[in-house]
Formats: sequence, C-alpha cells, structure tokens
Amino acid sequence: LRGSKSFTAALPGEAERNGHGLAYKSVSVGHLEVAPLSPSRLSLGRASSTATSTVPPEQSRPRDYLVLAIFSCFCPVWPINIVALVFSIMSRNSGQQGDIDGARRLGRMARLLSIVSIVLGTIIIVLYISLSIKGNISF
Repeated sequence: LRGSKSFTAALPGEAERNGHGLAYKSVSVGHLEVAPLSPSRLSLGRASSTATSTVPPEQSRPRDYLVLAIFSCFCPVWPINIVALVFSIMSRNSGQQGDIDGARRLGRMARLLSIVSIVLGTIIIVLYISLSIKGNISF
C-alpha cells in the first residue's frame, strides 16, 4: 500500500466542522501554510560591532581627505579640485563598502589632486596680485 501525502490539519476560521467544534482543512505536504521566519526576529540582541564590521580590527580605515578636497575647492583651478572632491567621495564610499585597497588608492589620488590644486591656485593668486600691484605703481 502506498501512503498519501495529504493530511487533515485544524485551522481556525474554516467553514467545515469535524463534529467536535474544531475547524479542519485537508492540505498536501507541499502546501503547508507557514509564515516565513524574519531574520530580525531570530535574535533580539544586538550583534557585536566586530561581527558586523567589514574592516578587520588590525586594519584602520583609510583616509579619504575630504576636508583637504573641500579646502582645495576655494582655489581658482576648478576642474582639478572638483575631480579631487569626486575622488575623495568615491574613496569614502569604497571604505564604507569594505573595499580597503580601492579606498586607499582613491584617497591618494584625491590627496594628490587637492595638493596640486592648492599649489596651482596659490601660484595663480600670487601672480594675479603681483601683476595687479605692479600695474598700479607708476614711476
């Protein structure tokens, strides 16, 4: 004899009654109505910060040089300092996603472009001021 893969289960709110005041429904094994377990309900406790961190404890988070890039935006070399700011933001995003090598590489590029922007901006400002003063002095 072969066994059946269906059975009778008591479910609240069904229209059929089995004579004892309990509701029942015949279902097959593959169609059981079970609520899926939510991952947030598995544990009410908070996980430790070392378990949730993507950066190993021995590695520090790489610098993104965002303050330096923002400071370089005040220099009159706009294409270079805007690119430095973009690289700095990309470095921060890579660090947050756990790509430490990419964050270091992008941070170094942001630092280099920020320094080049500040140096070129300082040269442009000094040349402009010196030429303005020299043009106003008459002998």
